[in-house]
Amino acid sequence: MLKKKIIKIFLPSLLLLTSCGMPKNIVYFQDLDTEKEIDIDYNNSIVAKPNDELSIIVTCQNPELAAIFNLPLVTTLAGRGSSQAYNQQVATYTVNKEGDINFPILGQIKVEGLTRTEISDKIQNELMSQKLLDDPVVSVSFVNVFYGVTGEVAKPGRFPIDRDRMTVLDALANAGDLTIYGDRIGVKVLRRENGILKTYNLDLTDAEKVTKSPAFIIQQDDMIYVTPNPARGRMSTVNGNNLISTSFWISIASVLTSVAVLIFK
Repeated sequence: MLKKKIIKIFLPSLLLLTSCGMPKNIVYFQDLDTEKEIDIDYNNSIVAKPNDELSIIVTCQNPELAAIFNLPLVTTLAGRGSSQAYNQQVATYTVNKEGDINFPILGQIKVEGLTRTEISDKIQNELMSQKLLDDPVVSVSFVNVFYGVTGEVAKPGRFPIDRDRMTVLDALANAGDLTIYGDRIGVKVLRRENGILKTYNLDLTDAEKVTKSPAFIIQQDDMIYVTPNPARGRMSTVNGNNLISTSFWISIASVLTSVAVLIFK
């Protein structure tokens, strides 16, 4: 009879300890349901900054006229030994510290803070307003722009920005997503703004807050850092996670039950 009472006392405790072992803050976007809609502002696309490299190509119906507005081709040697090959690519414009590029014929053009489309429109309008070309088509692309991901992700590293609007979710996906030890509410985006390093904190369990953050759209040279969750932090100490693990407390309860049965048998 006493043994049954002891089991009745310890059994609820075991169930409680088991339920406490369920992980929290693992699922993304816990505020979403099938009927919730969130407006996303995609106007915050990548813009030109000092030291950026731009590829700008001007074309028109008369290739000879357009040629004077294009930089020459640059030949580079790639590979080693028998696998060496010569590659040709158009030279790029480097945005100087004042935010300008030196464009053929037109001279200094302010491009800092402008998107690819805005730079293209600006050059096109200048060519037409000065009656240099009647029907120009200006193609602009960013060259060698990257962001970094480090911390608790599967594949940390440096990755290229291959579109105008790359979200922080795209960036984390390219890095193999967060590990199970990544803190979903502790994702930080470090960004240089006007010479100051600014940090944005993102909570991936809250979709509305993430999509409204200025850091939702990745900019060149952003560094994304995923902080470790408490479980990972405890791994840095000896038996750090043992004291809160379900199996640990079940073992303790089992031992206490056995001792109690022996005492009162």
